[in-house]
Formats: sequence, C-alpha cells, structure tokens
Amino acid sequence: MQLIDAVVIGAGQAGLTASYHLQRTGIDHVLLDRGSGPGGAWRNRWPSLRLGGVHGIHALPGSEFSETDGERPAAEVVAEYFGRYEHELALPVLRPVKVDAVRDGGERLLVESSAGTWAARAVINATGTWENPFWPHYPGQQEFTGRQLHTADYRGPEEFRGQHVVVVGGGISAVEHLLEISQVAGTTWVTRRPPHFTDATFTPEDGRAAVAEVERRVRAGLPPGSVVSVTGLPNSPAVLAARERGVLDRLPMFQRITADGVAWADGTAQRADAILWATGFRPAIAHLAPLNLRAPGGGIQLDGTRAVAEPRLHLVGYGPSASTIGANRAGRAAAHAVRAEIKNSLSHPVQGPNPL
Repeated sequence: MQLIDAVVIGAGQAGLTASYHLQRTGIDHVLLDRGSGPGGAWRNRWPSLRLGGVHGIHALPGSEFSETDGERPAAEVVAEYFGRYEHELALPVLRPVKVDAVRDGGERLLVESSAGTWAARAVINATGTWENPFWPHYPGQQEFTGRQLHTADYRGPEEFRGQHVVVVGGGISAVEHLLEISQVAGTTWVTRRPPHFTDATFTPEDGRAAVAEVERRVRAGLPPGSVVSVTGLPNSPAVLAARERGVLDRLPMFQRITADGVAWADGTAQRADAILWATGFRPAIAHLAPLNLRAPGGGIQLDGTRAVAEPRLHLVGYGPSASTIGANRAGRAAAHAVRAEIKNSLSHPVQGPNPL
C-alpha cells in the first residue's frame, strides 16, 4: 500500500487538467489510466470521424491545440496531442492500470487497482462514459440473425455497404452515423422521442443554460441528462442535405426485434442486416460502488465537483462537466479544492491512531 496525497482516475481531458493543476500546486499524486496509450476516449472514436467533423476540442491548460488539418482522424490527432502533453509536462501517468474499487479506509480513501493499492487523502474521478455504453433491451433481441453494435463499436460506414441498417437513437452520434452510412447503404432511423432540430445559432448563453440544467440535476442527486436534450440538434448544411434525401425521416421506436429486422405494433416491419444502437453512454463509475454514493434519485449528488456523500471524492467529466471545456473547468476546480482540503487536514490532523 502506497501513501499519497491524491489519486486521479482517468487520463482524458478532465483527468489531465486535474493532474496539471495538482502538479502546479505541489500536490503529490498519481494519474491512473486504463487505456493502452494516451487520448482518453478519443483514441477509440471511429476512424471516419475527421477532426473537421467534431464539435470542438478545447485546448488543455498551458498548451495550444494547433492542428489545422480537418481531414485527419480525430482519434489520431487527439491521442498525439494528449501524449505530447503528458510527456512535456512529465505528468505522473501510469497505464494500463484498471481501478477495481475505491473504498473508505478511515482517514484515507483506498484505491485498489491492477497496479496495487494507494491510500489517498483525496480522489479525483475522471473516468468519463465511453467504457459504459448503454444498450436498451427490446423483445426478440436475441432472435436477430444480423449484426447488433453500439456507437462504441462503430468503425465507419464501409462495413455496411449494400446493406440496410436500422440506426437507433436521437442524439448527435446517431445523426453522424446516418449521414455516413446512408452514402453506402439503406438506413432507417428510429427514436423514442421526436428529435429537435434547430436553426438557431448556438451561443455561449445557450451553452451555459444547458450546462446549468444538467448541474441542477446532479445537485439534486438525479442522473445527469445530456446537453443535447436541452440544446437540440444543429441544422448544419450536411444535415439539411441529408433531410432532402429523406435520410432523417424519423420513425417511432419499434415494438420488437425479429429474426431479420424490426417490427412495429401496427404490423409494419423493416428488414435489416444490422441494428446500430446510438443510445449513448452512462458514467463509468462501477469502481465507486463501495462508497455507496447513490442518492435516492438514482444519481450521485454533487456540490460543485465534490460528492456530497463522500467529500474526499471529486467527480470531473461527469454531468455538467462532460464537455471538453467543462472538463477543463471542473478539473481545475477539483484540483484547487483538493489542495485546500489537504492543507486544512494537515493543519488539523486527526487525533488517535491511523485507521490504516
């Protein structure tokens, strides 16, 4: 068991930002990352997602993001950028390290991992969502003889050439998949609720309002909603062109899945070679289960980045800080809060024997 001031879990945007500020304030810490290399969730994005097609990459603190070639795969560009950042700043990243559990060890939190156990005064959790894709369940799902995959498994449109694909989901990823796959295959789009497209220019005020709504939910202990549920889907030129082609003629959710497709309650059926579930992700926080953080509403109640049920734990890249710019702000806030907490604990040490 290793004693340390702080442990950061996850080396994506939020985790790297937290590590940067911890390092600048002199907090002894380690950054544990499950990935085989730098890049966080970005390294797993599908190859056909080009840099020019993403919704924005915010620079890490103290570093410029200078790549201008919009045709390069986003996964490749961001992995290179994060890797340079880790190296140039000599951040204390260990990988690949899988964190199995975070437990209450009395005076410290115990972080149990594939690389050993750390006893930390504070933990910053920055594990994001990519490792926890959400798969809905529908009757007949096991009978389907075609392929079922999630956005997390998607590698590009070419593997579907000449087929028919049912795309499920009302978010940005579903629309991006439809725009690509419809160029080489037939598509059917289904969603639970009618998607909301908007011609309005997305302003900073809109962004703040969307984040505020998500923050309201986590403060109340509810599961964080998505920002797009507040802002709507942008009517980009590519989206408008796809609508003219009929690609975005959305259908309501089917009732069941059949051996060769999907079927609705009115008897309508659609043959399909594949079902692509663009149904989003949930926070990857199973390792935090021993701390019993869930509020009655089903989420983790936060005060800023601090978990109300366990004040030594901070969550960044969760809820309102899930965007890249939000992750930067949350990482900085969590690091400064951890520094203040550690400074206070050292000034007022716990009396009696060390629980460890």
